[in-house]
Parts: sequence; structure tokens; C-alpha cells
Amino acid sequence: MLITAILLVAQTLSAPQLSLRVTVHNDLPIARRSETVEVSAAQLGDLDRVHVFQDGRELVAQTVEDKLVFQADFPPRGTITFDLRAGEKRVYRKEDFRVYGRFVRERFDDFAWENDRVAHRMYGAALETWQKEPLTSSAVDVWLKRTRRLIVNDWYMVDDYHRDHGEGADFYSAGKSRGCGGSGLWQDGKLVVSRNFRESKVLAAGPVRLVFELRYPDFETKRVTLDAGQNFNRFESRYDAATRHPEPAKHGEGSQDAPPRSFAVCAAQDDGGGCYAAGIKKNAAGSLRVEREGGWIRTWEPVANGAGQFGCALLFDPAKIVDVTEAEGNHLVVARGPASYWVGSGWDQSGDFAGVEGWDRAVAEWAQRVRSPLRVEVGTR
Repeated sequence: MLITAILLVAQTLSAPQLSLRVTVHNDLPIARRSETVEVSAAQLGDLDRVHVFQDGRELVAQTVEDKLVFQADFPPRGTITFDLRAGEKRVYRKEDFRVYGRFVRERFDDFAWENDRVAHRMYGAALETWQKEPLTSSAVDVWLKRTRRLIVNDWYMVDDYHRDHGEGADFYSAGKSRGCGGSGLWQDGKLVVSRNFRESKVLAAGPVRLVFELRYPDFETKRVTLDAGQNFNRFESRYDAATRHPEPAKHGEGSQDAPPRSFAVCAAQDDGGGCYAAGIKKNAAGSLRVEREGGWIRTWEPVANGAGQFGCALLFDPAKIVDVTEAEGNHLVVARGPASYWVGSGWDQSGDFAGVEGWDRAVAEWAQRVRSPLRVEVGTR
């Protein structure tokens, strides 16, 4: 469940003079910055011609499949009213974009993505056979940034992103671990993971929401959704027993072991979705906090080269969690599928988190936001 207000609208905005009023309520006693409102409305007419206004000011809106998405900052227990009006087709400016992601052929087939707060990448096929430093891994890498600017293209262009030139750097080494949020199948108490991805597809390119899918050669298709202004990504994986490759690499070794016999049952309370595990690379100098009832774990650890501290967090539906354990150098959460969870990161030099207390507060508040979606009312003006 995305943190959005999801709504079916029966009216149509096909005529320029017709407009709708959307009233959105935040029931939580906390502020919700950059909260995404999602209006699912097949009968809104041409969604690309729907414009959203707040107090007379037009907001950046985006069509994602059959939905209209836009963002606002909601005060604690606050209510905001928006006007939706039909007009000319929306035209974006470069400065409207606060999310970005692409396949990076020039860097051994990476897929890199970011918003105005966080940046990540995952590894593609060419890295497996790179003569200098081959790596087989479906880990999630983290780039730490202290700028609201989109930096992926510039950092790859200069090809010196392991040094901080004032905007952050790639200080994190995911290697063959799960990195910050990588996942795999959980079978007989062991983690079985995919090799590097082979195909990528961007499904929504911004300016508010990025959605992309990566297809792995063994048994997994991973979808990632990242909205502007947020430190947390939504991860969803589909594991296909019928089409998986017969020789997936075992986690941490790159060996060619037989695939798991079955992932249909992993616990007595399994609901038929199978079991998976998602995790965070262990750091001996870091700290781990587990809030199983709240559905989350987080780490807080030193950054390489003395560049401060950073945290990684994973959030799940608490009712789906089977176990919290360790394996292959990772802190792992084992959960019943379908695989769907949140991955977040934060850096104490970004200006957003003064320390571990601030990170813990951000993770706990995100869990509240997941559990309490916005309430939406729609009517004509």
C-alpha cells in the first residue's frame, strides 16, 4: 500500500468549465511533508489535461498509469483543499523534476535512481565479467547526498563519485551483501538470491514519482517506487518459480547451486505468498534497532573516510513478519509474501538528521504514515 490517498472519482473533467474540489485530511498528530495524494479516476477524462491548485497556486501533478499524483505538506491533524480543473495539456520544466532514474550502460549496466533526498543503484550484467573488479550481487547500493539537486548524471559523467566534492559521494560498499534493502527467497533457513539484473524498464519518469522494474535472470522481477521529498522507497518483488533460471547464485558466494525446491511454504502461518527475506549489511561498528511490533528495523553506522554517520531502515507489515535473524553478514527480516516493503536511508551530513535520535524519529513517523493514509473527500465546486 503506497502512502497515498486513493480515490475513485465518478465525475468528469472533460469540459474546461467543470472543476472538482478535493479535501484531504491528515489524521496523525505529526506533520507530513511531501505527502503524495493519488487520485485514481478513469472518468476524469484526459488526465494529462487535469491541473491541480492549492490556494490559487498550481501544483506539479503527474499522470501515473490511470492515476493523478501530486504532493503537499500537511500540518498535524490538518486539512487541505485542492481544486482540480481541466485545461491545456500539462508541460513540465526541468526544475519541476525531483525524481530521476536510468539504466547506466557506461558504468557496467548499473541502474541508478534518486530524488531530492536520497540516491541508490543496483548492479547489471556487465559488472559480473568486469576484468578489474567483477561482482555478482543483487544488493541495493546507497549514495549519500547533501544536496536537493539531482546528481546521478553529473556524478557518472565526472566518474569520481567516491570522493565528496561538496554534494556527497558513494561511501557505501554493498558488495555481495544485501546492502541497504536487498532481498531474496528464504528456503530451509537459508537465503537464495538472484544474480545481477538483465533488463530494466522505467514505467513512470517523474516529475513527482519514479517507478521502474528490474528483471533478474533467475526468478525475480523487482519494482521500485520513489516519490519526491521522501527518504523511503517502496520495493516489491515477484518470484516466479516457473520461469526462474536453473542455476541461481547462492548469496555471498556466486556459486551455481540448484534453486530452492519450493518457496510456497516457509512457516505454519504462511498465507500462500511464500517467504522472502530482506536485509541490511552488518557493520561491526554500527548499531541495530528492532521494532518488530512496529514492523521495522534500522541500523546507524559510521560512514567510510570519517564522513559522519548514516542509517538504513526496512519497514514491513508487522503481521507478515516471521522472524528477525542474521545470515551471510546481514541483518534479515523474514516475512510472508507477496514481497512488499519500504527501504529508507538517511545521513547526518544531509541536513535532515542530526543523529540517531532524528533517524529513529523519521523511521517511526514513516511507519505511522504507512498505517494511516490520508482521508480524501471529493465534490464539485
